[in-house]
Amino acid sequence: MEKFDLIILGSGPGGYVTAIRASQLGLKTAIIEKESLGGVCLNWGCIPTKALLKSAQVFDYLKNARDYGITVKDLNKDFNSVVNRSRKVAENMSKGVVFLMKKNKIQVFKGFGKLGEKNTVLVTNESKEETILFSKKIIISTGSRSRELPNLKQDGKNIIGYREAMTLKIQPKDITIVGSGAIGIEFAFFYNSMGTNVTVIEYQDRIVPVEDKEISKELEKILKKKGINIITSSEVKEAKINESGVEVIIKSSSGEISNINSEIVLSAVGIKTNIENIGLEEIGIKIEADKILVDEFYKTNIEGYYAIGDVVKGQSLAHVASAEGILCVEKISGLEVSPLDYDNVPGCTYCSPEIASVGLTEEKALEKGYEIKVGKFPFSASGKAQASGKSDGFVKVIFDSKYGEWLGCHMIGDGVTDMIAEAVLGRKLETTGHEVLKAIHPHPTMSEAVMEAVAAAYGEVIHL
Repeated sequence: MEKFDLIILGSGPGGYVTAIRASQLGLKTAIIEKESLGGVCLNWGCIPTKALLKSAQVFDYLKNARDYGITVKDLNKDFNSVVNRSRKVAENMSKGVVFLMKKNKIQVFKGFGKLGEKNTVLVTNESKEETILFSKKIIISTGSRSRELPNLKQDGKNIIGYREAMTLKIQPKDITIVGSGAIGIEFAFFYNSMGTNVTVIEYQDRIVPVEDKEISKELEKILKKKGINIITSSEVKEAKINESGVEVIIKSSSGEISNINSEIVLSAVGIKTNIENIGLEEIGIKIEADKILVDEFYKTNIEGYYAIGDVVKGQSLAHVASAEGILCVEKISGLEVSPLDYDNVPGCTYCSPEIASVGLTEEKALEKGYEIKVGKFPFSASGKAQASGKSDGFVKVIFDSKYGEWLGCHMIGDGVTDMIAEAVLGRKLETTGHEVLKAIHPHPTMSEAVMEAVAAAYGEVIHL
């Protein structure tokens, strides 16, 4: 039996980041992974999807090259090469994590890990060989997978999840995407840009329903202009596989029944945590609503066992898992730390235009009883946006009228996922609207729109 100061089950952006921080703090650390280091994010999520989306954006640029005074002849794309590039990017990133594990002297065990009695973990590799590890501290970071609806069972061929969506051998002529969260919308943009006919079905009354209503409205307008068919306030009742693909039976909120036929159906209706068969029940670790119950520093009800990432409550995002893991291991090591502020977590959707947001929506701020100041600045009034040919979208900011607290920031436009950090940091430092106004923003940049939106909220906007 090998002994460690810390064992981490799962090597996604929660697990591997936690392992590195643990090593920095002097803990002898082991990490267990049944597939590739980096987990879903590096291998099947965040990174490879962004590679696909970049190819789609490049293709879009080339299709509109005339707008920039450039002529491109015989324009085409190689779908398989686009997919292969995405896989290579993922492979390189996973190799990078392998290097980081070696650099930080973290021992990696390949195989399926199951929690055992008295702080042990049983690791079974592909050859069915078993290894028992021991540590007084064990962190569960097993992540999640694509959730299946009872009436939309995935077969990996006709009805697929996100893994299959990024590795299709043949580009489909048409695809129906069920769910309009970040995953659904990103794939809608990708396949539409590649030339596939795309339909998006959303149960709620608007797409990207967690976003501010004005963001949802703007994105729907832009995506429809691109030719994407969007159906809201509707649910999938049944999916029938036939010779041509899949027939999806849809019921609207008014009770109207309709159907859509497409080659492929992508189920993008959320995630299911990977907590089955890892020994939780045997250990007695409490679970509620598919999540492991933890305290503010990720300790379970059983001494020595912790959980982070998608398996606990909170936003299921890579950067959240990383932050939780670092906080958890620092607390274990005796450092003075504060609980994570889940109200200041940025969310990003990498379609084109991108979406980025943090804090309260206008609707939520009013529900909470705030008197608010709201400012908007359209990218159509931005010199940088006009010059780059990417003038769709806007920045929207929300401030508390009484104290000037920055309650929320919501963006839709080119590159806004890189801009949202200003609002996250500003809110963390309790920045007021007047302080943002007095902080000089470089010209010409897209980031000026943040300052201009704040100015609009306070009646001082210059370029509108």
